[in-house]
Amino acid sequence: MYRFFRPLLFRLQPETIHHLIVRLLRLLHYVPGARALLRAIYSYRSPALEREVLGLKFPNPIGLAAGFDKDAEVYDMLGALGFGFVEIGTVTPKGQGGNPKPRCFRLPEDRAIINRMGFNNRGVQHAVRNLRHRRPGLIVGGNIGKNSLTPNEEAPADYLRAFRALYDYVDYFVVNVSCPNVLNLTALQSTDSTVAILEPLKEFRQGQSDYRPILLKISPDLTREQVDRMIEVVETCKIDGIVATNTTTSREGLATDEARVAGIGKGGLSGAPLTVRSREMVRYIREKTGGRLPIIGVGGVMSVEDAEAMLEAGASLVQLYSGFIYEGPGFVKRICKRLASSR
Repeated sequence: MYRFFRPLLFRLQPETIHHLIVRLLRLLHYVPGARALLRAIYSYRSPALEREVLGLKFPNPIGLAAGFDKDAEVYDMLGALGFGFVEIGTVTPKGQGGNPKPRCFRLPEDRAIINRMGFNNRGVQHAVRNLRHRRPGLIVGGNIGKNSLTPNEEAPADYLRAFRALYDYVDYFVVNVSCPNVLNLTALQSTDSTVAILEPLKEFRQGQSDYRPILLKISPDLTREQVDRMIEVVETCKIDGIVATNTTTSREGLATDEARVAGIGKGGLSGAPLTVRSREMVRYIREKTGGRLPIIGVGGVMSVEDAEAMLEAGASLVQLYSGFIYEGPGFVKRICKRLASSR
């Protein structure tokens, strides 16, 4: 059914259709029985799908990556679409508009998306208000970043502000230092900068009664040596895991016309062109750490087989975004049914 409507939906600008879907989900939130109906249609539950990762019990290993529900507006309805967990954000201390529009582009020939959104969100306090009355049963992660106008040397304070504000309202955190759409953000992936961000978060966590896992999200554009350094940082700082990977700045091997790609300009590329690279990074991290480190695998999961392969490569959990856009709301259920039948 979705594949019939997709050409019509794709006639609209990506950001336009995104806002329409979010508004529809917000409306359905207030319709009696709508959430239960969505769950009945799109969810698939089985004990074989359950995973205990990061000290949390996930009903299934398939989550929605950060970027869709930036302001924690529709996470509960997204959970009704079958996701085992939903990651909100990226959230920054202050609200910001992000980069100038247009800033999101589909590449249907490559089953890909280029975006340069720039951490557009309404700020951490807005997200907190939306999370304050969470229903039990859905695991929600908080993806945090710095405001675009904050200099890198002051970034640790921004991450700490977002972390403190969200601490009582999410189940785990992802520290985003790898998004290519915020000026100079990826420079924070140096060892010293990353440690300077992570240590204050750990110190704050030590004074809390509840433990919130912290993961570091890394770029697919890192060299092998840079990945090794990020693994060393994670293990030295004793945080809880890695999210691999963010979007890429590479345009290598695209089928889309070069002139069109050049006309789009800068931005992070996601979707099918990232499938192999993300999976390779997950496998490398798994082998390098001997499987000791939980990994959330994300990037280029565009089919049921991609999800299976990501788990086989060593991911503890898998996240979708572009695959959800291209395959529609039934995608999660198809993955879960396959995973349950293969166990």
